[in-house]
Amino acid sequence: MTKPMKIDFVSDISCPWCAIGLHALERALTEVAGEISAELHFQPFELNPQMPPEGQDIDEHIAQKYGSTPEQMAQSRETIRRRGEEVGFVFGQRSRIYNTFDAHRLLHWAEQQGRQRELQHALFEAYFTRGASPGDHGVLLAAAEAVGLDRDRAAAMLASNEYAQEVRERERFYLDAGIHSVPSVIINDRHLIQGGQPAQVFAQALRQIAAGSPQ
Repeated sequence: MTKPMKIDFVSDISCPWCAIGLHALERALTEVAGEISAELHFQPFELNPQMPPEGQDIDEHIAQKYGSTPEQMAQSRETIRRRGEEVGFVFGQRSRIYNTFDAHRLLHWAEQQGRQRELQHALFEAYFTRGASPGDHGVLLAAAEAVGLDRDRAAAMLASNEYAQEVRERERFYLDAGIHSVPSVIINDRHLIQGGQPAQVFAQALRQIAAGSPQ
């Protein structure tokens, strides 16, 4: 008999380690499928909530925010590319970083339609693989339609402020709970796994939690 498990995946569309972490977590869930049945929910987190709609040059942004040199940025990109390759995710070329609030509103709505996980994947692929803006409504609508969501309904939602309050409340909840970096994977509202961990790390942690072992 499999043990049910609730998993909250707190992440941002503009976070490369979130894309890596999701694919690694899904590999882990496949590995433990006969032992654990997971209910996966995606929760909003904005790395750059003040980012303007037009976005910012990514190298400029990283240099300003982290003080990284061009050499450090190149090394980081190569590490991310290799880690993505290990879990079957392709990182392409990105020149800018964008505001992701509307993407989180769309994901909130998609959860109600039973398509949240598919949309999360589509948005990661749009931004990290193709370099498309997750703040562009055309990009968001194309992703929604691609995963079987009603494009007209999605367009009406994005044109309004629908779900803005709900997303803000969820963001505040996780910030108040001490989540300040992503991905943060919360199991059964109690156990926290942070970072884009390898699949085997996720699988081991899931098994330990299922067995009632301390983390």
